[in-house]
Amino acid sequence: MAHVIAVAGKGGVGKTTLCGMMIQYLCEKGKGPILAVDADANSNLNEVLGVQVETTLGDIREEIARAELAKENPIPAGMSKADYAELRFEDALVEDDDFDLLVMGRTQGKGCYCFVNGLLQTQLAKYQNSYPYFVVDNEAGMEHISRGVLPTMQTCILVSDCSRRGIQAVGRIARLVEECGMKPRTMGLIVNRAPGGVLNDGIKEEIQIQGLRLLGVVPQDEMVYEYDCEGRATVSLPEDNPVKKALRSIVDSLEL
Repeated sequence: MAHVIAVAGKGGVGKTTLCGMMIQYLCEKGKGPILAVDADANSNLNEVLGVQVETTLGDIREEIARAELAKENPIPAGMSKADYAELRFEDALVEDDDFDLLVMGRTQGKGCYCFVNGLLQTQLAKYQNSYPYFVVDNEAGMEHISRGVLPTMQTCILVSDCSRRGIQAVGRIARLVEECGMKPRTMGLIVNRAPGGVLNDGIKEEIQIQGLRLLGVVPQDEMVYEYDCEGRATVSLPEDNPVKKALRSIVDSLEL
């Protein structure tokens, strides 16, 4: 069974960048093949990893959910919805050398999605036997895990920027994890974009108030911003980049 690593945090804190770097580093450490899952509705993990995505699982879910109402049913005659779904889900799998990527895409629209979500859940369960690791880039609400579409997690990494409001938001996500009955073996916080890689006393105090375990601190770095502006894959940053080095040190401490 795959070890599921869920990365979560409110928008704009850089969690997707760190998630992509983690995937890259695990691959370099020989932990692959890894299934990377972009479960954030505002999906851009593929851009961090430098791969192209043509189809998302959300697109396929909409297609199948609406198939019976459409004038031209996309499901071939004689093929069941389950068989068609499995075929299309395979189309959405983007394959790279050491990792594969699935993009969940848009959230559910109108209508009943129970059947299609069940098919998706079954397909992802099959993938659990094919990969030693799932790395899931979640939205703050971790919808796909809380709904049971994605497998439960063994490691939960919460990402915040270097602000009290950010730490408080992560504290709420940590409480959501508990309320939903998720029981990761490891759950902790990475503070991203810290000036000089150092936390001031106010941020340290807020981390204690929220009852969070600090896994590590990642410094603010202009090169990450420049790569993003230029549309360059963030994982292609130089090996001595301080963000890359800090994230890799944190991954090593987790002993994944």
